[in-house]
Amino acid sequence: MSTSIDIAFIGGGNMATAIIGGLLRQGRVPSSILVIDPVAEQRQRLTETLGVQTAEGPQANLQQAQTVVWAVKPQQFKDAAQTYAALTGNALHYSVMAGLRTDDIARLLGTPRIVRAMPNTPALVGQGMTGLFARPEVSESERQQIERMVEPTGQAMWVKQEADLDAVTALSGSGPAYVFYFIEGMMQAAQDMGLSAEQGRQLALATFGGATTLATQSSESPAVLRERVTSKGGTTYAALTSMEDSGVKAAFVQAMRAAQKRAGELGDEFGR
Repeated sequence: MSTSIDIAFIGGGNMATAIIGGLLRQGRVPSSILVIDPVAEQRQRLTETLGVQTAEGPQANLQQAQTVVWAVKPQQFKDAAQTYAALTGNALHYSVMAGLRTDDIARLLGTPRIVRAMPNTPALVGQGMTGLFARPEVSESERQQIERMVEPTGQAMWVKQEADLDAVTALSGSGPAYVFYFIEGMMQAAQDMGLSAEQGRQLALATFGGATTLATQSSESPAVLRERVTSKGGTTYAALTSMEDSGVKAAFVQAMRAAQKRAGELGDEFGR
């Protein structure tokens, strides 16, 4: 296998795997990708399923990488940066590490050429939403390069201020968990009303999927679409009135503000 590489991943978990899969679908040669991960089982899985090069730790050909994707846990980054910074100084750095701010990444890596991302787990099935922030030192062509890398995993959205990624985290980064939470509730209600768990799951998933597709394809706002299926005195009206009386929407907004606040706190903690 050739040792020539142009993109390297520090960390080979689920998000790295999703990005690599997208790169391969775009026609990237597997042997041009290096993944460094200390876990032998992880390396074996990546080699067998994706055909990429893997390594347990630092090696000289890491210096060839034009782009380095940081996909380790945020609390592991400081040690990883000390290990790999000297080998990656000329690369564009792309971080999918939650919470870590680019000022801290730049300080530990010794380079300001950093794009920070906030992806979410639907990227694993090509339906992700990724918030992106680029430092001023990142060129327009490099931004486009990152967009092409993200494209197979779903949609991307650039933000002008890095602090806005805390809001992106609260909405889309943590968002899949909110959807799963509501699906759990619908499944529980189905069983309470005499349906089976599988029937509840099928109904809930189809309803969420169909409503999302309708909202995506419609030029009308979600509020208008909601009003279209809410007849005064009808079943939907009864359900929505109950939710409003219970303060569901207010609690939902408050929950996302709590997530935004926690994202900022994690940035402070990881940057120490």
